Amino acid sequence: MTAGRVEVFGIRHHGPGSARALRGALEEFGPDAILIEGPPEADGIVELAGDPGMVPPVALLAYSPAGPSGAAAGKGDRKAAFWPFAEFSPEWQAIRYGLAAGAAVRFCDLPAANQLVPPENTEGDGDADGAEPGGVERPPEDVRLDPLGTLAKAAGYDDAERWWDDVVEHRHEGPSPFPAIAEAMAELRETVAPSRADPREEQREAHMRRTVRRTLKEGFERVAVVCGAWHVPALTAKVPATHDDRTLRGLPKTRIAMTWVPWTHGRLAGRSGYGAGVRSPGWYHHLFAAPDRPVERWLTGAARLLREEDLHVSSAHVIEAVRLAETLAALRGRPLAGLDEVTEATRAVLCEGAEAPVELIRERMVVGERLGAVPDRTPMVPLQRDLQAEQRRLRLKPSALGKEQDLDLRKPTDLERSRLLHRLRLLDVDWGVPAESRSKGTFRETWTLAWRPEFDVELIEASAWGTTVRDAATARAEAMAAGAAALPELTSVAERCLLADLGDALPTVMRALADRAALDTDVAHLMAALPALVRALRYGDVRGTPTGPLRTVVDGLVVRVCVGLPPAASGLDDDAARDFLGHIDAVHGALALLADDGHLERWRTALENLIARPGALHGLLEGRVTRLLLDAGRLHDTPARMARAVSVGAAPARAAAWVEGFLSGGGLVLVHDEELLRLVDGWIAGLPDDAFTDVLPLLRRTFGAYAAAERRAIGEQVRRADAAAGPSRRPSGDLDEKRAAPAVATALRVLGWEAR
Repeated sequence: MTAGRVEVFGIRHHGPGSARALRGALEEFGPDAILIEGPPEADGIVELAGDPGMVPPVALLAYSPAGPSGAAAGKGDRKAAFWPFAEFSPEWQAIRYGLAAGAAVRFCDLPAANQLVPPENTEGDGDADGAEPGGVERPPEDVRLDPLGTLAKAAGYDDAERWWDDVVEHRHEGPSPFPAIAEAMAELRETVAPSRADPREEQREAHMRRTVRRTLKEGFERVAVVCGAWHVPALTAKVPATHDDRTLRGLPKTRIAMTWVPWTHGRLAGRSGYGAGVRSPGWYHHLFAAPDRPVERWLTGAARLLREEDLHVSSAHVIEAVRLAETLAALRGRPLAGLDEVTEATRAVLCEGAEAPVELIRERMVVGERLGAVPDRTPMVPLQRDLQAEQRRLRLKPSALGKEQDLDLRKPTDLERSRLLHRLRLLDVDWGVPAESRSKGTFRETWTLAWRPEFDVELIEASAWGTTVRDAATARAEAMAAGAAALPELTSVAERCLLADLGDALPTVMRALADRAALDTDVAHLMAALPALVRALRYGDVRGTPTGPLRTVVDGLVVRVCVGLPPAASGLDDDAARDFLGHIDAVHGALALLADDGHLERWRTALENLIARPGALHGLLEGRVTRLLLDAGRLHDTPARMARAVSVGAAPARAAAWVEGFLSGGGLVLVHDEELLRLVDGWIAGLPDDAFTDVLPLLRRTFGAYAAAERRAIGEQVRRADAAAGPSRRPSGDLDEKRAAPAVATALRVLGWEAR
């Protein structure tokens, strides 16, 4: 590996054994310069890694400082890349060692300015948007060679991860593994045909060699190069400088900026889609951090976690689990019990075969989700700094783990938290996702908060709208209103403005909304727009936000919807009727929320006019409107209406649609109204075989939506009605009760009833 005054260390990204071995090798070699595979644009900020406020996992972020501009810019326009580091990443340990030892620490990979050029301007493949360069060290996919898999197979392993763990990651002492790694990679690279080489890989390795030459020319005597193991043979080969100059000549480049951002263990996991991901970042962190007896310490931690969840786990369980894990490792010829053995021991002993506790340990310990931190002096755009200030002021600390936050909007701090989260959602930074509140009132909100590393990219992009969260959200809302293609989009923007307390944006949004509402003649569009506006009115009142202009728009929409309802609901086919039913339910619920007596009366009158012409109305709509008016106390002839709808002369499909619409509001009406129940029961019992088969899916969809308690109550009512009717209600003819029993039991289970 030694080439003059240069030592090349081939590592695997995010490997605790590699990190530990590299740290020891650097201490032995004592370099005065360390070159690390990574973007050289980060040379100016590498010293931040030594700041006490820098807590891994963190990542270098390269991005275009211009960012997207204009309302049309979207997620597909972004160009950014991450280089993540964990505590157990060899590169991170090399950085920390170099900074502490006073060595020059630099990056030597192909500049991000070349790697992030848009694909249409490059001849090579480049990295995809949002990709993380510096991934798993293997040749590119078109070489069709997996170095770890090839070496593992030669060693008799069928799992490359397990082989690498055994020979590198689980090693705590012994000779340096780097000479053997370099020799193995040299042998593997000889099997790759030069014609199948990847142009981007050649450019990266040429730039690494060029950086080594330049570092030596600067007078450094002992230079350590830390790179992916696959690159070692290329960096130790005698390649003329002129060859590398030709390879790198004329490469296109773009303007980029570089910073540090917090990262998470979850994004280091391979299941996140990260190319260099590992299966178990939490386990690897433990292997690196544990001073001794890693298996015993891990299983003790697992037992502590289970006890915190009120599961009984004793010291004897831990001792037995350690024995089992070590026995499994010995039987499999492993130098140390790995994650597979530890997990099997955990499942068998600590969890006593139950899978749910094992999943809990996987989530909390194997992945071990944690969010890193960067120091305050890290380069940031003003929008990022403003958000950080707001987070501190409102005591909302970012966390990688999903955390539920209940907000009482009557409290000033909670109200401001809600406004901040809504503003961020306008900027597509979904740090908080609204959940269904446990409270039925309008004074509470429930959010699920989980910070993801890519939010920093979202904030950088959103900085084109403004330097503070409030200003950026205001500008974005105005742009969304200007670009809205339909009335429901505008109403959604208006609602979000009120929730976010963006009073400066409301005049622009309301003018656009009023203009569009005045011109839109589609009643379905008006009905779709109304609920969001009503919610905005109610929540605006709760938040103390002025809503006068919005009230004017709502009043006009209600009148236009009620006038246009009958013609809009007539002559609809099945699909259109189902869509229109959703609009009717949404408007009905919105007006109930608005609680304006005049509007409620106008709406109920419109519904009465609608069912006054039943022949022109789809059965689904007629049944639903009948139910709404019944619940409002506006109908007193409901049994007669149902009798007509399910009479012998009615088509079975229309009758089924009527019943579905009527019962879609819940089944308690059948429990409390025996006459309606008899009508439905008699109609179903009297259906011919072929008609029953046709309407069964509709009936299953209707009754299947009820809670088990409702279905059980309806069944009890039917049973009592049959018993009261006597033998006349029972089917005639011979019945083999023994043969029928299994079918009856199955039917009862499907309906959620207990056979008695």
